[in-house]
Amino acid sequence: MTDPAVGQAVAQQQFYQLLGTLLATDNDQRMHAEEAYNNIPIETKVTFLFASLHDASMDENMRSMSAVLLRRLFASDFQDFYPKLPPEGQAQFKQQVLQTLQVQQSPVVRKKVCDVVAEVARDLIDDDGNNQWPEFLQFLFQYASAGDPNLKEAALRMFTSVPGVFGNMQSQYLDVIKQMLSASLQPDEQYFVRVQAVKALGSFVSMHDKEVTIQKHFADLLPNFMQVVHLSLEQRDDDDALIQVLIELAESTPKYLRSQIQPIFQMCIKVFGDQEADDSTRQLCLEVMVTLAEAAPAMVRRQALPQVAQLTPLVLQTMADLDDDDDWANQDDLAVEDNDSNSVVAESSLDRLCCALGGKTMLSLIMATVPSMLQAQDWRQRHAALMAVSSAGEGCHKQMEALLSEIMGGLLEFLRDPHPRVRHAACNAVGQMSTDFAPIFEKKFHAQVVPGLLMVLDDSANPRVQAHAAAALVNFSEDCPKNILTQYLDAIMGKLEGILNSKFKEVSLVEDGTKLVLEQVVTTIASVADTAEKDFEVYYDRLMPCLKYIIQNAKTDELKMLRGKTIECVSLIGLAVGENKFMRDASEVMDLLLKTADGDLPEDDPQTSYLISAWARICKILGSKFEQYLPLVMGPVMKMAAIKPEVALLDNDDLESIEDDVDWQFVTLGEQQNFGIKTAGLEDKAAACDMLVCYARELKEGFAAYAEDVVKLMVSLFKFYFHDGVRTSAAESLPYLLECATVKGPLYVQGMWAFICPELLKAIDTEPEQEVLIELLHSLAKCIEKLGPGCLTEEAMAEVLRLINKIMEEHFQKAVERLEQRKDEDYDEVVEEQLEDEDSDDVYCLSKVADVIHALMMTYRVNFYPYLDQIVGHFASLLSPDRPSTDHHWGICIFDDIIEFGGPACAKYQHYFLQPIVNSVINEAAEVRQAAAYGCGVIAQFGGDQFAQTCAQSLGKLIQIINEPDSREPEKINATENCISAVTKILQYNNTAIDVEDILRHWITWLPLVEDADEAPHVYGYLAKLLEARHPIAVGASGEGLPRALAAFAASLASGALLPESEAAQRLLAITRDLQTNTELFNACITAMTTEQQRALHDALTPAT
Repeated sequence: MTDPAVGQAVAQQQFYQLLGTLLATDNDQRMHAEEAYNNIPIETKVTFLFASLHDASMDENMRSMSAVLLRRLFASDFQDFYPKLPPEGQAQFKQQVLQTLQVQQSPVVRKKVCDVVAEVARDLIDDDGNNQWPEFLQFLFQYASAGDPNLKEAALRMFTSVPGVFGNMQSQYLDVIKQMLSASLQPDEQYFVRVQAVKALGSFVSMHDKEVTIQKHFADLLPNFMQVVHLSLEQRDDDDALIQVLIELAESTPKYLRSQIQPIFQMCIKVFGDQEADDSTRQLCLEVMVTLAEAAPAMVRRQALPQVAQLTPLVLQTMADLDDDDDWANQDDLAVEDNDSNSVVAESSLDRLCCALGGKTMLSLIMATVPSMLQAQDWRQRHAALMAVSSAGEGCHKQMEALLSEIMGGLLEFLRDPHPRVRHAACNAVGQMSTDFAPIFEKKFHAQVVPGLLMVLDDSANPRVQAHAAAALVNFSEDCPKNILTQYLDAIMGKLEGILNSKFKEVSLVEDGTKLVLEQVVTTIASVADTAEKDFEVYYDRLMPCLKYIIQNAKTDELKMLRGKTIECVSLIGLAVGENKFMRDASEVMDLLLKTADGDLPEDDPQTSYLISAWARICKILGSKFEQYLPLVMGPVMKMAAIKPEVALLDNDDLESIEDDVDWQFVTLGEQQNFGIKTAGLEDKAAACDMLVCYARELKEGFAAYAEDVVKLMVSLFKFYFHDGVRTSAAESLPYLLECATVKGPLYVQGMWAFICPELLKAIDTEPEQEVLIELLHSLAKCIEKLGPGCLTEEAMAEVLRLINKIMEEHFQKAVERLEQRKDEDYDEVVEEQLEDEDSDDVYCLSKVADVIHALMMTYRVNFYPYLDQIVGHFASLLSPDRPSTDHHWGICIFDDIIEFGGPACAKYQHYFLQPIVNSVINEAAEVRQAAAYGCGVIAQFGGDQFAQTCAQSLGKLIQIINEPDSREPEKINATENCISAVTKILQYNNTAIDVEDILRHWITWLPLVEDADEAPHVYGYLAKLLEARHPIAVGASGEGLPRALAAFAASLASGALLPESEAAQRLLAITRDLQTNTELFNACITAMTTEQQRALHDALTPAT
């Protein structure tokens, strides 16, 4: 019988051999070893790994590997192992962990074992913060106070890994923790101990990023902390770890660094400006300053402005750190920009500094250096200056907008620069400014920009420059007013067609640059068509053969992007010219696209996203005729929309092998783990979801067969937190999908809604991004409107009310927080601008709450009142005098709906709304006046006789606004027209407490209404009633009032405020036709009109052919 001890020893030796194989360089050997290791039971792994760490004869690399494997095991499977041990076994295990650290002599292995101990300590803190391993705390302090610096470093390393190790007892240990860190940071301590103390302090403070009291408690450690960081830079430590700590603190707790802000900037500027320093160190020092500017811009503006002034020209000069490349101008496949190059990092940093600190701080600093750089002989300087102008536009928008003429006057000449890369940068600046300052830029500079870019399009010797000029034209045309772009259509299209015709048959890539130029030219043609719309029709017949030729023949892998962009171009041209023109090519184009999809494209094929978007555009063009293609396109679209991204949970060691992969993004989870997602394909998924929304919206019942599968997918995507656009599309789709399903009957729709509703409400409750939350609320409102009364169960209604209550409480709390921020020591006018932007976002969310209340009142009417009682207090609070005008506006809008859809029963809430609505008619804010005037109108129309005195009371204020000298100015006209409509409703529906005849004499003089399409039918319906009754004030004794009345009618038709098909317009047209029998009086009426009014009336009177 075999001795168990011998068997154990043999197994241990086999395990050692396995460890050695795990370190092998041969991939196959290592993979087989990993598979064998994974099949070993956890308990056996733990036993053998501990044994190897105690075996001093084992190779250091193998013992290090053992420690790494043990930490990974405890990080992922601790709960599968430890709880199964009996109490005495747990105690022995904890003792063994500490002993394993104590026996280590190798510094390398000791560090790895420290990570193991820290992982176990982390695992032994329960959810309530109870530390189940008090022996570790004693051990930690014992090592920290030891005379051996190696033990001190070990203690600090463990504390760095698990700074929350004290759990709910931390407050009792704060002074001890501070003493431990302070002692280790002292100048007379060993350097490597001080380095680890910096890491430990950084980890501890970062963990308490929300606890200002703790940050203040540890603030006096900062000078010694900074001394060590400074020393590490002077010694040029290889790993730059301490600068990374500083970056983490700058990001998480910038205020903690306040007392050292100037020394930090001075230290980092010194290193960043040192050309001899390692590039990665220089860039990290720049990152410290940029991160501080982003995390605490007001503090940097107040405390470090001189240093920012020093930094800016250094950044600009670093942007000029470029290499000459003879092949640059002819490169066809543009490699991804080297994100680690000094010039790219500096350009990105300038953009971030501008966005963080604002134009008032940054623009003058940039413009102090840019002019001299533009005049430099070295092309790199000119290039950097132009790229700086491009980078500054977003953050310095308001300040640059005032200087556009001056900036453009000097910029456009560089489109003629002798160096191609400078011309490229000039095109980049023009394109970026076209986007940043649209449409003002296009309106002011089209006469210079378009000819300038067309000139660069002739640069066939430098295809990369030629393509970038076409790219700048895309930016320009996207936001260019149609009437401006059409002035240049022939010139633009003549140039683009010329390039297309000369290149499109060279798709075999005989010449370098051909593919790049073609890709950009077809994109530019698509953009121009999108803006020009029907005016593009004249170029259709000449372009389509070339574009179809490319789709048919560009089949090799390197031409997939060109083919995809051409597919996009064809579909956008079709959308621009419309169904009648595109119809003859539609079938052939769809066949070409479907053949492409039939090829079972790989997931990363660039053609896929273009195909899916093109199908959606063609769906818009063809409408119901597109239904025949649904069986063929839905497979690829659903597959793309349902794609699951590749994710990974990696520890720091594994991360090193993949973190430079541009297709992956990582987020740190705790000290040792990192969550990664492969971002390639996410945009395609979002586009596919958007296309499904398009199909449901455009095809309605024609999409019914797919509604159920799409609903199941979309509802599941509420939890897809990797991409906001996916969740937004999921929310947007729901009302359209319910409409698609109506053809299957009410029971089917009810079943679908029963599936959607709980998940939609859950998504509203848990959604972290406000932009998506807004779309979810909008979707809920539209679903309720579509489904009608009774669509919410009692349980669902209770949840809706809870969510509204939660959102309203957050609304008021955010306002309090903004008030506190205004008291901050670094508060300034730029902070105020940011707070106002935050307020605008919050108000937009409030507007969606108003949409939900509107939907509930519109569907449930007075039956909603018992539920409203539970939340009405929030809406009353919005009307409080100390609330901002935006709150008043939306509060009044909500009560307007409560009145309009609740009728006379709204009187139960009049103590909330009556005086605020009447008094707000003369509010300074136009949007508040408009909502209040509308409220007066609905009180008159729906409130009943009980509000007769209120209507009489409001008249004076309404008339006051109407009669103001500037009441018809653009910013006031909507409120004014709502006041006229409110008076109209009082005259028509609630006039018992007023002198109707007296008010009518004024009312007739207030016409026309030319802006408000919602209120015009009410006003002109009342005018029709007066004319039909031949009321003397409207008609006059002998018809002398008719010219004024019909001119007012014609003016409203001409402006589009009143549509000819509306009931009010039809009644007035009937009166006009009757009047035509009295030639003299009719001619008098026509003479009183402008030419535009006469044409509008004539068109309305003329039957459609």
